[in-house]
Amino acid sequence: MNNRITRTPHRGAGFCALLATLLALPLAAQAEEAAPAYTLTTNIGVFSQYIFRGISYTQEKPAVQGGIDFAHSSGAYLGIWGTNVDDAALPNAAGEIDVYGGFAKTVDDWTFDVGFLQFIFPGGEYNSSTATGLTGGQTETLNTLELNAAVTWKFIQLKYSYAVTDYFGLSKKAFGDDSDGSNYLEANVNYEFMPTWIVNLHVGHQKVKNYEDYNFTDWKVGVTKNFDGGWQAAVAYIDTNAKESLYTYCNDNGRDCKHTGDNKWLAYVKRTF
Repeated sequence: MNNRITRTPHRGAGFCALLATLLALPLAAQAEEAAPAYTLTTNIGVFSQYIFRGISYTQEKPAVQGGIDFAHSSGAYLGIWGTNVDDAALPNAAGEIDVYGGFAKTVDDWTFDVGFLQFIFPGGEYNSSTATGLTGGQTETLNTLELNAAVTWKFIQLKYSYAVTDYFGLSKKAFGDDSDGSNYLEANVNYEFMPTWIVNLHVGHQKVKNYEDYNFTDWKVGVTKNFDGGWQAAVAYIDTNAKESLYTYCNDNGRDCKHTGDNKWLAYVKRTF
């Protein structure tokens, strides 16, 4: 006598699973549709000084910096950023405003980025009293436009910037030669060696076309700590081999002189909203 019992699959369980899957599909689609097409963030921070490519543009004095960034899901981005400066390092400038944008695309561990950076220095200019080559009443603006391209693999980045205008006012009218075509090549490492802690390494070389004496290399070693709520703090040691005679600027009619390319420490606290 065969006592084996053949069990028929429970059809109701299979139907319920299928129904649950069908109901989940539109919910997943709605969630995907709900993802914003763009993000808008702002940031503000207090810095021990304003340093750009190893050069201090606040004469080693504190700076308040902030900006607004727009990023689209397509990879397009646009931003504006500002800081105070010292008019000894940037003649007559009341501050610096940077407008930038571009397109970034990530493929696996690689990110490719092309963009532009427009430096604007309100009031910043060489005039006939501060620049050789200018006759009475003439001025030369410091405003500069650069194009750039970068490739990043995980935490390592290589970036190239190219000036399509005269570089920071070094023009034929002011000093005898144009400087468009100046460029900056840099390598950056930002490695998270433990959660929320990032080591920052940088080396870059600035080449100023037709003004080779102004060429220099800069480097940085630092660490960044990220906190909840968008807070971030960092400290870094920065140095360059910029020529002291060309990168020393003075306030108060020749007093309070600073070699802006000398070794220095940078510390800051900022928040992103």
